[in-house]
Amino acid sequence: MDFEPARLEAFLKNAIPALEGDMTLERIGGGQSNPTYFVNFSNRSLVLRKQPASSLLPSAHAVDREYRIMQALFGTDVPVPKMVLFHAERDVVGTPFYIMERLQGRIFPGYALPGMVPSERHAIYMAMAEAMARLHKVDWAVIGLTDYGRQGSYFTRQIARWTKQWQMSKTRENADVEQLIVWLQKNIPDETETRISHGDFRLGNLMFHPTEPRVIGVLDWELSTLGHPLADVAFNCIAYRTVPSEYGGILGLDHAAMGIPSEVEYLQHYYLHSGRRDGLTAFHFAFALFRLAVIFEGIAARALSGNAEADNALEVGELSVAFAHRAVEFINGTSQPSPKGNSA
Repeated sequence: MDFEPARLEAFLKNAIPALEGDMTLERIGGGQSNPTYFVNFSNRSLVLRKQPASSLLPSAHAVDREYRIMQALFGTDVPVPKMVLFHAERDVVGTPFYIMERLQGRIFPGYALPGMVPSERHAIYMAMAEAMARLHKVDWAVIGLTDYGRQGSYFTRQIARWTKQWQMSKTRENADVEQLIVWLQKNIPDETETRISHGDFRLGNLMFHPTEPRVIGVLDWELSTLGHPLADVAFNCIAYRTVPSEYGGILGLDHAAMGIPSEVEYLQHYYLHSGRRDGLTAFHFAFALFRLAVIFEGIAARALSGNAEADNALEVGELSVAFAHRAVEFINGTSQPSPKGNSA
């Protein structure tokens, strides 16, 4: 703990009516970013999410934005936990934080979904695609998010942002990243469309019903903004183009035998439910991988400085090199889908 639990307990009992019993606190492991905790009382189960105590890059770890967008989405077709409170000061846990209701369900950290029968895997994937489509159909102006980001020019702004982040956090030279920066700037497609972009829409950030293949919560909105929906879709499909050792990809696995839909089938399901007529290009995949490469380089930088939020941060940071190389394969036309997965 990098804060005093007793101070948090006193604050919560004063701020939230009718909390009973002693507070118990449990760190939720696995994350590389904002520390997250189960906060339990005898009559209520909550979740706390805070900024890391270490120094922050500009615009990173914006827990205030996470709180705001989930509060805005609550009651829409996008399932999110109910927000309880946001505290902007550092007097309680050392950083700003928010409290939300705890959902009871299942989280699947890996796209291979071990232990499931094929029909279950297929249903989980299709539910994921449908949840993403519902997000991209939300009218962000109606729910009060007109100032949550700028309209249009999403890829232009994001390439500039992640280029700057790369320059601030890189721990080594990487010719692949430098090539990507130049190529992406020269190949930006139409970017006039504006939707809510989650920024990290992957299986591990979804909570499913305890027994049904149904998403009951979309979590971890740290990277969310107003943006282009195909950025989310490309990021969500990276697992189809990366191997299991590259952060749990499914390239090379026998998708048909496992019940995992092909990339084509999965994308068609998303397009059907979102109403889209255009689809992913090499640019969208290269951009998604470039952004991941920069994110993982930041994890490596925090590990080297001793400020990592997970024990395996240095090892995970090495994935920066792998993702940048995968992105260069896309722009050079040498990326190959899984022959067993029947992907596009």
